[in-house]
Amino acid sequence: MSWTLPLPEVEGQISLDRPLADLTWLRVGGPADLLFQPAHMADIGVFMRALPEGVPVFPIGVGSNLIVRDGGIRGAVVRLGRGFNGFEVMANGNLRVGAAALDAHVARKAAAAGYDLAFLRTIPGAIGGAIRMNAGCYGHYLADVFVSATGVTRAGKVVTLRPHDMEFAYRHTALPDDLVITQAVLAPPRADPQKIEDKMAEALEKRAATQPVRERSAGSTFRNPAGFSSTGRADDVHDLKAWKVIDDAGLRGARLGGAQMSEKHPNFLINTGSATAADLEDLGEMVRKKVFQASGISLEWEIMRIGERLREKE
Repeated sequence: MSWTLPLPEVEGQISLDRPLADLTWLRVGGPADLLFQPAHMADIGVFMRALPEGVPVFPIGVGSNLIVRDGGIRGAVVRLGRGFNGFEVMANGNLRVGAAALDAHVARKAAAAGYDLAFLRTIPGAIGGAIRMNAGCYGHYLADVFVSATGVTRAGKVVTLRPHDMEFAYRHTALPDDLVITQAVLAPPRADPQKIEDKMAEALEKRAATQPVRERSAGSTFRNPAGFSSTGRADDVHDLKAWKVIDDAGLRGARLGGAQMSEKHPNFLINTGSATAADLEDLGEMVRKKVFQASGISLEWEIMRIGERLREKE
């Protein structure tokens, strides 16, 4: 599609028909009609208010948990950059972090300042996505340290979100899809920096031993099956895991085109080098179907999938 609407007058960068594959960890997907990279938070509001009401908006982060379909995205994609990756210890002892700051970087900076966000060290992606998905591992979740977040609505209004606005659950919040999160305030526990570093090193070692860290993946493909509380905490210690039901269905290493369920960790969907977005999504759907046939368990996607398939566009 060629963008025919007037372009908003903003300070940031606007690109038309911008391919998105290089902006996702799986390296697949078609173009966005428009990609907007704002200069600052007020710029987002100007952009949102100038867009015609019927144009959908899709905020994306570093694309670590995302499949953009091969037909691309009809609408405007908003991607935050360097102006949104700050880290600050506030006067009250809380941390203010930008939505574009990488989870691993935040964990390291927090550790150096004596704050324990070690659980973020092994989570791919940025803080904005971690908030939206209530990211967590090893029994700790973003919801546990969340104080507030700042965002810009589709109407261009700046809002402050508190815990009751979020409705945190396992890998879930109630945020609108078109809300652009710009920063967050977190209140992690204090701890000795060296002990936090040791904890992070141990987590990295454990991840490398059990997950395909050198492959092109988007992390866990499916959520763990039922067995979690409303806080999202219980499922991480629940016996029923997505990788186990996939493995039991004989799907470890399953392939479709250039897509594969990892031999090392069967809940990781990987691009072996030639996969299309359709290969990846279709393999995931095949896994869901066969797991249901084998166990009666209906797996839910954890990876977000947005945009149009090619056949829908043609």
